[in-house]
Amino acid sequence: MIILNCLYIIAEVLLAIFFFRFGLKYISHFGTLGENTQLKVWNEELQIYERKTGDNSMLILLFSVFTIAAIILFIWILCLIVKNIRKMIQLNKKGEHILSFKEVLMDLLDGKFHITLLAAPMITLVLFTLLPIIFMVLIAFTNFDSSHQPPGELFTWTGLTNVTDVFLGNSTKTHTFFGILGWTVLWAILATFTNYILGMLLAILINHKLVKFKKMWRTLFIISIAIPQFVSLLLISRALEPAGAVNAALLKCGIIHSPLPFLTNTTLARICVVVINMWIGIPYTMMTFSGVLMNIPAELYESAEIDGAGVLQSFISITLPYMIFITAPATITTFVGNINNFNVIYLLTAGGPFALDYYQAGKTDLLVTWLYKLTVDQHDYALASTIGIFIFMIVSIASLTVYNHIGSVKKEDMFQ
Repeated sequence: MIILNCLYIIAEVLLAIFFFRFGLKYISHFGTLGENTQLKVWNEELQIYERKTGDNSMLILLFSVFTIAAIILFIWILCLIVKNIRKMIQLNKKGEHILSFKEVLMDLLDGKFHITLLAAPMITLVLFTLLPIIFMVLIAFTNFDSSHQPPGELFTWTGLTNVTDVFLGNSTKTHTFFGILGWTVLWAILATFTNYILGMLLAILINHKLVKFKKMWRTLFIISIAIPQFVSLLLISRALEPAGAVNAALLKCGIIHSPLPFLTNTTLARICVVVINMWIGIPYTMMTFSGVLMNIPAELYESAEIDGAGVLQSFISITLPYMIFITAPATITTFVGNINNFNVIYLLTAGGPFALDYYQAGKTDLLVTWLYKLTVDQHDYALASTIGIFIFMIVSIASLTVYNHIGSVKKEDMFQ
């Protein structure tokens, strides 16, 4: 215990050194995110302009977050030291054995082995997930955009300006956000349930006792999975262009007299992305449902047949409830994945067709692709961070609410 407390004290000293030698100079500017901009100063001796380094708002914010995390860690370790000292005093008063440092280590490899195993994942989770999320959330309350790019320019705190712009302040941004949000929800519903229903029907069809060569049919559908998704999407995108293979074939057959605007008409573009997503996603759901169907007890169907149930009634009373019960959690995951389905939208249409009434977005853009464009193309990091927060809130609230009300969770140890 004494050695353990000494290690705690050493950690406290290192954290204190980090704070006073490094973190303090950044966190002292946290309220303003910097005061001195980068300047050009004329050097009389060399007869040239030299850059005079100023404050870097992004580094100030980033290292301030790490410094605050270090302060929290310092307080937590201090609490551990106090707790251990009190425990040692109580054990000493009672005359009980005080664990040695070796015994503490052995306990971490035995009784508290779960703590040892979870330590590394938790540390990486905090460093590479939690702290970046906090940094992103703070960016949403600044004016970090293309006009305020460090180190040349500073950005500052703007409060809820970005939030009010999205909902009330800027009519173009408000129209864009709610327009894209509506399409994102519609897309997620269509993309999830078309694949779900058609994949289920396909699995039932292939697994039917009258269908021969089941392995061959499954293999044919699985081949599409073996091809990298981005390759398929790029090829289809080129094929649907006005001069692409699809329009060329239709023109040659005399079915159409002018190229169809598959990717430049809003309605057609949205239909195309849903249909192509079905072609990509149905094999996955077919394989999932095939596994579920193979595990439904045959006795259930035999009992239903004895009771006079037909094929349709057996499907409604046995097959469908069983599959929904088993696949409901995976369906929620798929729905969340479709809300953030970047590949299908961006590689097929790049969010187009583009619209003048939208702010840097197109009619097939999802919130996630709009966020990407704001970040990479427009360097509007503050607005992109605000959109990212909304995506997180929508996805987390919707998925957790639905997940906690499905039968798979309420009756996870049984099936009725």
